Amino acid sequence: MLALADFERAARRRLPRCIFGFAAHGAEDERSVRANEEALARLALVPRVLVDVGARSTRCELWGRTYSAPFGIAPMGGAALFAYRADQALAQAAADENVPFVLSAASSVPLEDIARLAPGSWYQAYLAGDHERIEALLHRLERAGIGVLVVTADVPVAANRENDLRLGFGIPVTPGPRLIADALSHPRWLAGVVLRTLLREGMPHFENFGARRGGPIVAPPSPEFRAGRDRFTWEHFRFIRDRWKGRLVLKGVLHEEDARRALDMGVDGLMLSNHGGRQLDGAVSPLRILPRMASLRGHAKLFVDGGFRRGTDVIKALAMGADFVMIGRPFLYAAAVASRAGVRQAISLLRQETDRDLALLGLTAPDQIEPSCVASDLPHIAVRCGVGGAAVWGWP
Repeated sequence: MLALADFERAARRRLPRCIFGFAAHGAEDERSVRANEEALARLALVPRVLVDVGARSTRCELWGRTYSAPFGIAPMGGAALFAYRADQALAQAAADENVPFVLSAASSVPLEDIARLAPGSWYQAYLAGDHERIEALLHRLERAGIGVLVVTADVPVAANRENDLRLGFGIPVTPGPRLIADALSHPRWLAGVVLRTLLREGMPHFENFGARRGGPIVAPPSPEFRAGRDRFTWEHFRFIRDRWKGRLVLKGVLHEEDARRALDMGVDGLMLSNHGGRQLDGAVSPLRILPRMASLRGHAKLFVDGGFRRGTDVIKALAMGADFVMIGRPFLYAAAVASRAGVRQAISLLRQETDRDLALLGLTAPDQIEPSCVASDLPHIAVRCGVGGAAVWGWP
């Protein structure tokens, strides 16, 4: 494995088609998936020369902690389908390599186990508009020692995942003829993931959606599985900020006015994200709005995700104003290929790329990356508020 793309190719061979597609595909026509890639392609790096780069470091500081690199592992639901106790493998690999890890609410290893095995892990929540349920979850997180809460705001309803449905797959998992045939044609995955999990752990459950354990991943969804998310509002976010004493990050922000409102409420970080193209198809790439958001953030930290695969991609995001880059799919593929060791190798490869690219740019540390490091033909984005405050993004 020489690059993150190698893990993706290996995972495609190892996993059933529907499982791989669940990670790889976006919503509907996958315009936002392509937009994330295109935004990175339209940024070019501008190196400096004749600079002493003999003493380099990729280390960077975040909220009083020094990490080994300016990137981390984004939250990913359904990881148990890709590797045995995949959430644990991802968390422990991140702890081994000293990069941030965000545990998804749609995970199958109890968050208490993750907090014990990989101290410093973050937690990402999908929340309903219900103060009682929110408060119960906050108490659970506090008891577990979670210090960073990431609230996802861009999933009020389930996305239109046509590509998954065409492959006979959905969450919760419903075994059907196509899924069973797909699984039987991949005996290595069937034995190493499915049978191993069933024999050692029993049927995986949604462990972390709320204060209590959820149902098994193969059962019809309970009434509480997605209920109430379409009623989660700024009122509930303020309720969280007033009660949560740890760091608070709002994920899924793409509109300037939403960023301003969150910052006014005292958010510690904003995660610019279009959910990797998996939610609203056609949503703007976070990279396109990153410079404007960077000018607004004040003391809050700015995270970005969506399509990042190389050290040069990480550097481009930092040059456009991000503090940290969050990466999901490639690390999930690495877990599918070689569990904890695979994720560690993937993190190491990306860190090595970042170090090498810093040197080739004439830099010695991430904090030296600035806007002059990139030349951009990304068009200016204008925002016009229409009826109901909807945003129309235009490229003159």
